[in-house]
Amino acid sequence: MAEYKLLLPSMGEGVMEATIITWLFNEGDHVKEDDSIVEIATDKVDSDVPTPVSGKIVKILKQKDEVAKVGEAIAILEIEGEGSAPASEETTAETQASAPDAETLKTIEEPLKVSASTEFSGDLYLSPLVKSIAQQENISEAELKSINGSGLEGRITKEDILTYVKNRGNQSVPQAAPAQQTAQAAKPVGTSAPASTITAAAGDEIIPMDRMRKIIAENMVKAKQIAPHVTSFIETDVTNVVKWRNKNKSLFEKREGEKLTFMPIFVRAVVKAIQDFPMINVSINGENIIKKKNINIGMATALPDGNLIVPVIKNADQLSLSGLAKAINDLAYRARNKKLRPEDTQGATYTISNVGSFGNLMGTPIIPQPQVAILAIGAIVKKPAVLETPDGDVIAIRNLMFMSHSYDHRVVDGSLGGMMLKHVHDYLENWDLNTEI
Repeated sequence: MAEYKLLLPSMGEGVMEATIITWLFNEGDHVKEDDSIVEIATDKVDSDVPTPVSGKIVKILKQKDEVAKVGEAIAILEIEGEGSAPASEETTAETQASAPDAETLKTIEEPLKVSASTEFSGDLYLSPLVKSIAQQENISEAELKSINGSGLEGRITKEDILTYVKNRGNQSVPQAAPAQQTAQAAKPVGTSAPASTITAAAGDEIIPMDRMRKIIAENMVKAKQIAPHVTSFIETDVTNVVKWRNKNKSLFEKREGEKLTFMPIFVRAVVKAIQDFPMINVSINGENIIKKKNINIGMATALPDGNLIVPVIKNADQLSLSGLAKAINDLAYRARNKKLRPEDTQGATYTISNVGSFGNLMGTPIIPQPQVAILAIGAIVKKPAVLETPDGDVIAIRNLMFMSHSYDHRVVDGSLGGMMLKHVHDYLENWDLNTEI
């Protein structure tokens, strides 16, 4: 019999580690090739890790809530054969090339003795591994803010914090006052102000936030703190859109085996408006504006557990209506069934939130960072409306819908934000009934 080391696989660009949520099999259990044997969580999504071989799990190396880095062994399987069988020569070589020294390995792999009182505000983005090291080494938030991160958008990487720990005694660093630390420990998730004491009354139920809800809370607070939000509203006559969909949905479902929703039409209109106003498709980096080449549309999706996730339609401007419909249906299905990959939620340059799917007429959406705008689409409602005809104005029953456009006033003024919304409105109102699907 041979030993096979199951390694944490690559999960997309920028994802370097994951937290073990739960093992689906126990030590001593036999697993088959392609069985999902462990659930993991990154800062973006939860996903399963399948085994590429059949065998018996002889040792689980990473327990629940522990953090593993990409390429690190998380379990050992016993398989047919002799000697030790690595996952693959390429993976093994990659792992060895980036193998940490003994001191680093000890820091990462030893069970962490974390002080429960060490908490950090939403002002800092910290990966689970970096946060664990900071807590183990009793590094205050003030010290973390003094570290110049070398990661994306200045984020602190594992190497940054380990270098800081190594040189910590040779430099003067700010120390947070004990009173500050006490206040931080009492803060609600994602806030920078102390929480008032709330006492649960008899019969009240206390529900701890799950991991995803904590991430959502931190991201929402951070987004409101970073970007000065402005929201514009418009009411749009989408009667032609409704007629076109009613005409084509049965044909599309028979031909493609997919449902035709309104979302591909909305995405098509947004993409065309972004092409008209490319300065909506930007991000801010310090005092610089990064104009994005690709148009990647985030699609806010409600999950069965009540949480929210935003899968991304990559290069939406290069897809036909049929291609958009298939991409949207695929992402929505995988989001609701916990089958998204981490890369499926990365790289959005603009986001759409369909609040109308819950029967809401309109909303004031929060801009996901580092984007600068988001569109909320309300419910389509039949209403009487005034129409201009060659014979004069008439009142007719039309399908009307509100749209609300939130944008970052640091770089998007009312003229740009309003004109972009008006163009989305125009594309939908003037939808060609002969458009091919």
